[in-house]
Amino acid sequence: MRLRLLLISLLFLAACGHKKQSKKSVFRYNISGGLETLDPAFAKNLSIMWNVHLLFNTLTEVNKELAVVPALAKRWEVSADGLQYTFHLHNNVYFHDNAAFPGGKGRKMTARDVQYSFDRLIDPATASSGAWIFNDRVRKSKPFEALNDTTFAIHLSEPFRPLPEILSMPYCSIVPEEVVQKWGKDFRNHPCGTGAFQFEYWDESNTLVLHKNPNYWERDSAGKRLPYLDAVQVSFNDTKATEFLLFMQGQLHFVNGLDGSFKDLVLTKKAQLKPDFADKIRLQKLVYLNTEYLGILMDSTQLKVKNSGLRFKQVRQAINYAIDREKIVTYFRNGVGVPATMGFIPKGMPGTEQRLAHNYSYNPRKALELLEAAGFPNGRGLAPIILQCPEVNVDVCNFVASQLNDVGIKTQVQVMQPGILRQEMSRSQAAFFKGQWIADYPDAETYLAFFYSKLPAPPNYTRFKNTQFDQLYTQSLKTNNDVLRYTMYARMDSIISEQAPVVPLFYDEMMHFTQKNVIGFEQNPLNLFDLKRVKILQ
Repeated sequence: MRLRLLLISLLFLAACGHKKQSKKSVFRYNISGGLETLDPAFAKNLSIMWNVHLLFNTLTEVNKELAVVPALAKRWEVSADGLQYTFHLHNNVYFHDNAAFPGGKGRKMTARDVQYSFDRLIDPATASSGAWIFNDRVRKSKPFEALNDTTFAIHLSEPFRPLPEILSMPYCSIVPEEVVQKWGKDFRNHPCGTGAFQFEYWDESNTLVLHKNPNYWERDSAGKRLPYLDAVQVSFNDTKATEFLLFMQGQLHFVNGLDGSFKDLVLTKKAQLKPDFADKIRLQKLVYLNTEYLGILMDSTQLKVKNSGLRFKQVRQAINYAIDREKIVTYFRNGVGVPATMGFIPKGMPGTEQRLAHNYSYNPRKALELLEAAGFPNGRGLAPIILQCPEVNVDVCNFVASQLNDVGIKTQVQVMQPGILRQEMSRSQAAFFKGQWIADYPDAETYLAFFYSKLPAPPNYTRFKNTQFDQLYTQSLKTNNDVLRYTMYARMDSIISEQAPVVPLFYDEMMHFTQKNVIGFEQNPLNLFDLKRVKILQ
């Protein structure tokens, strides 16, 4: 009740008008989880990726339709054998002004900067969390080559069709060697790129300020230089609840997602704004390439697997049928998300219109039939199983456990710290666990790699191994025929669905709340937003 009264009072204050705005156009948002670095070589989470995306550019970008489009590279071509990608770069891109450059003026970016950036990414001395992007994919000797100032080549060891998609990741941002060498490890808080905004200052526990790059290379359709904003200010308030209260006070322009304590006050069960909020703020809900799932360890050499009923395919399928995903989305998510009844690859991923996977709609009778066929009628003789989950998911996991118990699959929930759970998953010590898989780039390969037997954990946390799947996976990476590749993706997703090493719960959706005076705010299903064309109406 107190929370409701507080929100109503904030709505009243918002209706009375904001304080007089400065003539400078400053976009403000908050990061509740803090910010570790501004070095793109360590862009391992959203908070880092968002800010890296503002400061730096990549060779390619992903637009809101998930199409890969040119960025620093105007165009590219691939050799007939699929082993060389050649990128042709813009010739009018300059790094931000920096004391490491002669006279402190930003110099022109060239293909040698691209070569340096990618060499740095895979250098063991850098210890980048993004080294996996190129490791085992590029040839051993001189994998990156600046052919001239505006032409750059990548040499692969084997064909890898999603390369243009993967190059859009913030890890692949282009950095200047002089600035990196000047600051060393402190490049994390002295970033210098070619992006639409440039670094001003960072008080790590309080505020990050980025200013407009006056020399940014992109222009709008009318020929006006981007960006429109004068600055971006990021705060670091600890909780999502505080963040939303600040947003309702008009102190923030954007909020990503909603604290659980507010969801019933702000949203209907169909994920729409309630009337009290609909005319005050804007909600944009769209596909988020994230699958929330339950994972099942498949490594038969592990004692936990040998003694578990989960080693039987029919039991794993029964678990899939026993869970009412519609209720999870409606009652625990207020309608945010899509029930994941048709495979592991999320809705919205390009090329997934063709679905061959099992339909695991809620069917407890089918679950009981499968248990009986497996030799466990009504669950008799089936040893209890433990579902390990982080605290943030305990309500959903308790609901899942109750539904499994209803069909005779005795299930207990064990709450664990997220870091410890990930360690257990990586060491094959988690037999049944709650996880999520967020796309790194807009190609279904990023989800199918999760089950390729030659890859470690991560990504293959379930230790799934299937010869037919592995053959399809390697074949799909070599074909330049997208129709054929998407057909192979669908077949692989079908194998996963039939073998059931995972129980997909829902395909996620993102909720972006913005103030009514913000226009031009664009985001894509990878949850990266673009502020280059944003305007704040005064």
